[in-house]
Amino acid sequence: MKYVILLLSLAAFPAVAYGEVTDKSTNGFTSVHELVLQASPARAYEALTRDVHLWWDASHSFGGDAAGFTMEPTAGGCFCEKLADGGSVQHMQIVNAQPGRSLTLRGGLGPLQAMGVAGAMTFAFKPHPEGALLSYRYVVGGYVNGGLAPLAEPVDQVQLGQLQRLQQFLATNAPLN
Repeated sequence: MKYVILLLSLAAFPAVAYGEVTDKSTNGFTSVHELVLQASPARAYEALTRDVHLWWDASHSFGGDAAGFTMEPTAGGCFCEKLADGGSVQHMQIVNAQPGRSLTLRGGLGPLQAMGVAGAMTFAFKPHPEGALLSYRYVVGGYVNGGLAPLAEPVDQVQLGQLQRLQQFLATNAPLN
């Protein structure tokens, strides 16, 4: 029964149009996804930035609570998490913010943060008959003992999960946390 509900819930949302790790090597990888979002490009951008705490998966946080997530969509702005004990985490820094069109961040998420790597993550929004087409690209490079290639697929899958949560949030207009 649980699987039937899962299949029905997945059928309610537009599928990923395209997604994969397009390259990987010892020194880096590239993750690319395209999704159709049931919102205008302006609303999708707003949900990505202003509403991140409503759809981000709390299991991919340092504090276990997505309510602490904020994003300041301006050059030099912070994609940050406030922790319950008064601490904080800078997940990434915004380097290019063009409301309704694109957002580029730099940094490493999760375990990448403590490694000798750098990443550039770009979200681009274009009008689509069903709302907005989101084109996502995350390029990670640097040094990790044992290489970055083994991390490519797991990072890609976590990010795909987050993108699908954004997609679900926009389709239902309901917080996921």
